[in-house]
Amino acid sequence: MALRKIVEKGDDVLNKKSREVVKFDERLSVLIDDMIETLRDSGGVGLAAPQVGVLRRVVVVETDREKDEITELVNPEIIETSGKQVGLEGCLSLPGKWGIAARPYKAKVKAFNRNGDEFTIEGEGLIARAFCHEIDHLNGVLYDEKVERMLFPEEIEKLNAGELDLSDECYTEE
Repeated sequence: MALRKIVEKGDDVLNKKSREVVKFDERLSVLIDDMIETLRDSGGVGLAAPQVGVLRRVVVVETDREKDEITELVNPEIIETSGKQVGLEGCLSLPGKWGIAARPYKAKVKAFNRNGDEFTIEGEGLIARAFCHEIDHLNGVLYDEKVERMLFPEEIEKLNAGELDLSDECYTEE
């Protein structure tokens, strides 16, 4: 396993649509292992292959931090959503930037694992947000294109200091 460099906004790879994975082989497993190591090192919740410069439909999402559980999604498709959450969102490819974005509260995803076995997984709250955010990356869409508003640098400073309350802008409808 190896750490990969996370591509930042401005790199064209982030605006391109990723190609479907057709070969479930050792090369795919190496990519997924590297993505998991890179995600863990970054402290983020999810990572899509384009964020490490690879235009393949592969995503890893930390689905349970306490259990150190990461879900691998190959060729993921959102097949069902419900509810709405409006909340704070950031991205490893836009370091230091935060915005208020609307996402489904629940998301059901159909995908394959690294061995080519199909499965479905459901997430709610932060996990649903991460599924939608990372799958957007596979379609060349960054979250800052979907935000209701980006936070100003002064707001980010206050947020980091625990001095900013966004409860009037953030809500959940299950």
